[in-house]
Amino acid sequence: MNLRFLAAALLGAICCVNTSTSAQDIAVKTNLLYDATLTINVGGEVQLAPKWSFDLSGNYNPWTLSGGKKWKHWMIQPEARYWFCEALGGHFVGLHLLGGEYNMGHWGHGFKFLNNNARPLSDHRYQGWYAGAGIAYGYSWLLGRHWNLEAEIGIGWAYTRYDTFECAGCGRKVRSNKAHNYVGPTKAAINLVYVF
Repeated sequence: MNLRFLAAALLGAICCVNTSTSAQDIAVKTNLLYDATLTINVGGEVQLAPKWSFDLSGNYNPWTLSGGKKWKHWMIQPEARYWFCEALGGHFVGLHLLGGEYNMGHWGHGFKFLNNNARPLSDHRYQGWYAGAGIAYGYSWLLGRHWNLEAEIGIGWAYTRYDTFECAGCGRKVRSNKAHNYVGPTKAAINLVYVF
């Protein structure tokens, strides 16, 4: 997916949600956790009512790392948020959707978490798509007139279909169109937020 298209789609969706916005109703953000993994990301949020907002984030990682390791993916994640005090500050809960594509593998030290076995990531490459939903809790600290720091964690479910390949660079497919249901963390964010 073209990064310019992703950024334009995010901006367009945020602008279409509420055309009568004013200052302090719109925010742009970046997830510092994604930045640490070299994942290009951008998010935006618009206040819909005194205690409601709509958040939309997207990320893109096009990198192939040393040793043939793959960590390529893109994801879109819209979220409706209910704020306990007022929108864009304090405690909130959210309901989010997620969807995207991935191409990853050859990570060496897989692990098992809940019902999800990542051990095969050490020997194979996986390419596929996913979609799901989850719930989240977060808090936004006001740092100044225009700056906030926001932390959020979410859990949920994702359905994925993928193909398995023997190695990172070769095209030899081992398995096709395999399905998997994932249950676990679906969102983790420490966002640096600029509020207009």
